[in-house]
Amino acid sequence: MEMIVDLGKDSYPIVIEKGVLDNCLEQIGRVAKNCKIVIISDDNVYPHYGPRIEKQLQDHYQVNSIVLPHGEKTKSYDNLLPIYNQLLDLNVTRTDLIIALGGGVIGDLTGFVAASYLRGVKFVQIPTSLLAQVDSSVGGKVAVDLPKGKNLVGAFYQPSLVLIDPETLDTLDDHFIKDGMGEVIKYGCIKDATLFEMLEKAGNFAKLKENIAKVIEICVNIKRVVVENDQYDFGERILLNFGHTLAHALEAHYNFETYSHGEAVAIGMYQITRLGEKRGQCPKGTAQAIKDILISYGLPYQTGLKMDVLTPYLKFDKKNLDNGLKIVLIDEIGSSFVYKTDSEYFTESETC
Repeated sequence: MEMIVDLGKDSYPIVIEKGVLDNCLEQIGRVAKNCKIVIISDDNVYPHYGPRIEKQLQDHYQVNSIVLPHGEKTKSYDNLLPIYNQLLDLNVTRTDLIIALGGGVIGDLTGFVAASYLRGVKFVQIPTSLLAQVDSSVGGKVAVDLPKGKNLVGAFYQPSLVLIDPETLDTLDDHFIKDGMGEVIKYGCIKDATLFEMLEKAGNFAKLKENIAKVIEICVNIKRVVVENDQYDFGERILLNFGHTLAHALEAHYNFETYSHGEAVAIGMYQITRLGEKRGQCPKGTAQAIKDILISYGLPYQTGLKMDVLTPYLKFDKKNLDNGLKIVLIDEIGSSFVYKTDSEYFTESETC
């Protein structure tokens, strides 16, 4: 199936289809002709899909690949200069195309490279992880991390095309499935009670996988509508950050080594809802419902870490707006709201 993210001159199609990678040439031809193509991937993903894509494209384009180490640490500011230099060595111009082939790390990093190299080069997202397929490949948020926090240097830069092939999930390690399920559960919590019920009914990923294309479609469509209404993250789009305030603090505190993004989001969703219940802002039992579904999909919900260890990281949170911290709370499963507070909100809880 195909949907369009309607952003005027920055509009683009999202194609969700099993086996679409075998139709890569036709799809890429919609947005690029007679140009060089550079695929940026990592050493986990590239062996599975890089040669397969290159083979389709190489008779019609000059194709090169840049293969980076896998992992969050690759998404660092320090890695930008070597990539820029490789693009220059390949004589990549503003009329050429960059393809992000991989998970959220590669998508975010490649998108930022495309946004900043020569003041902007077209790029295509081909997300191969569940997290990237349901969330990070759509919406144009591209960024790299700094030592003090996640995604602190970035831009809003929309792709020209997103190609989502659910069959790439077959090569994912279980750890990365759990990572993506953190974001899937988030969408059920903030916008779609029916999705949440679908996840509850399935009870585990093995059962859910039978309908995974539909799950991806639901999540992507939610994000598409939100992004169309609030491209630059000052209003409704903040809802997509449910759980992320604590998640980003956790990731930074542990130097991006202990918890994956989806795991950190899982912890953040439960903990913020637990705090909301204590303050009478969320219905009783909401945190327990979230905890139960996290457990069923193998995701963590607590760390035992003292909350005051994390609060220093909150000052770097990008939701610090208008002299306050905007957090996302649940008023019922499937419905959410933005609440303006400050870091003191988190000090009443001893542990996270």
